[in-house]
Amino acid sequence: MKSRVEPIRWTNEGVLVLDQRRLPAEVVYHQLHDYREVAQAIRDMVIRGAPAIGVAAAMGVALGIQQAQAASIEELRGHFKEVYRTLAATRPTAVDLFWALGRMQERFERTVGACDGQPETTRLACLREAMVAEALAIHEERRQADEAIGRFGAPLLPSAGRVLTQCNAGALATGGIGTALGVIRMAVAQGHRLEVLVPETRPYLQGARLTAWELQQEGIPLLLITDNMVGHFLKTGTVGAVVVGADRIARNGDTANKIGTYGIAVLAREHGVPFYVAAPLSTVDLTLSSGEEIPIEQRPGREVTHLAGVPIAPDVPVAHPAFDVTPARLITAIITERGIARPPYEESLPRLAEAAPPVHS
Repeated sequence: MKSRVEPIRWTNEGVLVLDQRRLPAEVVYHQLHDYREVAQAIRDMVIRGAPAIGVAAAMGVALGIQQAQAASIEELRGHFKEVYRTLAATRPTAVDLFWALGRMQERFERTVGACDGQPETTRLACLREAMVAEALAIHEERRQADEAIGRFGAPLLPSAGRVLTQCNAGALATGGIGTALGVIRMAVAQGHRLEVLVPETRPYLQGARLTAWELQQEGIPLLLITDNMVGHFLKTGTVGAVVVGADRIARNGDTANKIGTYGIAVLAREHGVPFYVAAPLSTVDLTLSSGEEIPIEQRPGREVTHLAGVPIAPDVPVAHPAFDVTPARLITAIITERGIARPPYEESLPRLAEAAPPVHS
């Protein structure tokens, strides 16, 4: 299954990214020629979504190593550390960023060992090729993981009716077909007759700007609602399931996702609606025992007080946590590319993640 939406692509000229800040009014791509530009694009949410951030970081590393003016392996290793630090400092909550950087670091060192005994120029060329190859492999793995998540998750959705999602966990967020939206897309492809309820997701409006646009591109019926309508629609009994993405999942199943997800999970439990999380195993951080240890990004207050640059609030103090944490007890199941994890997550998640590469943060 292929998505019509492509948020990121490696090219000979650099990293091509779709500017998600401009959607849905404009479809604008930027060619990023330097790893620092990739870091800025992640920080400024030109590209966003945990898996897509990981792909972008991997491509940023490949770009940085390709362009490094290093005459020796040690010089290139020093440059790699600087590239790593720059990209790691962009956004703290999404663990896929650190997972991807760890993959690139591991491939770097493995290639250094494999090229021992060869001339220094050959070893340097080998490393540059290996970094590009690893970044492309990570991107392809994200695509395959999305499709596997979709296949495992589709049977959990109702054969007909409404499902609700939160924020954007589609192709724009992953580079594949999406996690939460991938489950929905796969279900629709299998004949489920679904309408997707899309909360707007204040203050950055990922639901209104991105998810609604993506679903429209794919021809999937949707109904856009404001965030404060969620309780009403869950109470009226017209929602058969909630499926969301994730930015980091702790060992016990506690899940960080876009702000507002926790409230939806509470409402879903109150009204007997199953609440599913769809995410690749790269989003599972087994080093954290619970969600209390997940770092929560604090975004600029201007994103709350202004809309498209226009003030919508007086000059007052603002709180803007970008994510909240949904306790595992509210999550019906976690859908991964290797299968479905169910409570107790302390047992099911490590079992599924057994062969996954380690997280570096």
